[in-house]
Amino acid sequence: MTPQELKNSILQMAIQGKLVEQRPEEGTAEELYKQIQAEKQALIKAGKIKKEKPLPEITEDEIPFEIPESWKWVRVSDCISNRAGLAYDKGNLDIHSNDMIRVLRGGNISDMGYSTKPDDVMISAEFVKPELFLRRNMIITPAVTSLDHVGKMGRIEADYDDMVVGGFVLMLSPHIDEDIFSQYLLCAFSSKYFRDCCRSIVNKSGQAFYNLSRGKMMELVVPLPPLAEQKRIVAKIEELLPLIERYEKAWTRLEDFNKRFPGDMQKSILQVAIQGKLVEQRPEEGTGEELYRQIQAEKQALIKAGKIKKEKPLPEITEAEIPFEIPESWKWVQIGEICSVVTGRLDANAQDPNGAYAFFTCGVEVYKTKDYAFDCDAVLLGGNNASGDYKMHRYAGKFNAYQRVYVITDPPKETLDYLFYVIKWWLPSLKHNSQGTTTRFIKLGQVTGMLVPIPPLAEQKRIVAQLEELLPLCERLK
Repeated sequence: MTPQELKNSILQMAIQGKLVEQRPEEGTAEELYKQIQAEKQALIKAGKIKKEKPLPEITEDEIPFEIPESWKWVRVSDCISNRAGLAYDKGNLDIHSNDMIRVLRGGNISDMGYSTKPDDVMISAEFVKPELFLRRNMIITPAVTSLDHVGKMGRIEADYDDMVVGGFVLMLSPHIDEDIFSQYLLCAFSSKYFRDCCRSIVNKSGQAFYNLSRGKMMELVVPLPPLAEQKRIVAKIEELLPLIERYEKAWTRLEDFNKRFPGDMQKSILQVAIQGKLVEQRPEEGTGEELYRQIQAEKQALIKAGKIKKEKPLPEITEAEIPFEIPESWKWVQIGEICSVVTGRLDANAQDPNGAYAFFTCGVEVYKTKDYAFDCDAVLLGGNNASGDYKMHRYAGKFNAYQRVYVITDPPKETLDYLFYVIKWWLPSLKHNSQGTTTRFIKLGQVTGMLVPIPPLAEQKRIVAQLEELLPLCERLK
């Protein structure tokens, strides 16, 4: 159960009379209802609220669930009056005085609360009528907002002569000025039942906003317990809310852990693999030094045959550059020492839906082109990405690549398979060290100079086999 589901369940129990027991000596809601109606008539007589057209009696069809016999179903208009907040011209905000009033908007209202913000609108007191100031026991709710925020309620705990709400916020004023009554109404109005009712009576305004109908809201029905029982309900909810908050923090930590766990496990497995700790070393399989010399000999043969270009020698690897220890049979090398690294040759306009060959972009989205520029076994690394989350792909055959894609090729297939996972391990570091502002990019030198711990070829093969078995399990955990 999520924290919100738990909170919804508690509030639902509260408004169904299941959170605390009923006590006959506390009277009935009918008695409280008559008291509220008497107060309402007194407010009308004093001109503080307007007399409204009587609403029809509540029918059986309107009652959503059973409540205790001592309770009573009432309409919202039986309990509160409502009015919109301060409407103002934007030009008024340019006028400053010694008496400035804060204007709360929908964004200030949270679930069962509200808060001020550094960017709140401030308006001179000359534009504010005294009856619009927020008063203790008022409940405020957005009247125009996104659907997710419809029905969010906040209760005012004090009288404010320096704070109002804007015109797109409703002020709900209980007919009786009792803290317990407004606290209970806040709980009832914050229940999922009531919020769903509010969402059912909105009208869409534009692309993203919804208008809460004031008239229809006043017709909604709410369960009313005796005042003494309301006090015990509120006390129980106030006792439980801090526990829900603690549960929410623990839940959030667990959710965060669950989200990170597959990725963290994948990184750990990759690290163990390239540190020589995933499979055992076998002396009969030779050494990384022997493999390195073999690759160098093959590379020189390719240069001599004109198949690849001779490149400027890379600087020696220093002790300070080595990130971790590796087995004695392994060797630290740079990608440029054992691979040919070139960039793609086409831009995005080269894609053709009728083409015959794969075309890789930096996001490693495969399009098609009519012709091919590469016919090889390669690791492809997208070197250009807005977020710096660089993508990789393993491909063999005829293909084309975007001009910012690095094509890494020419060592034995087993080494390319192994290199794919080494580079994957380096990706967070590449992201950290990438350059650019709007679009992050990797330089060619960062790729050719990337350090690779090279095991013997047979060990590489066993490492890759283990990774191909373990990493999909991590993916399944996501």
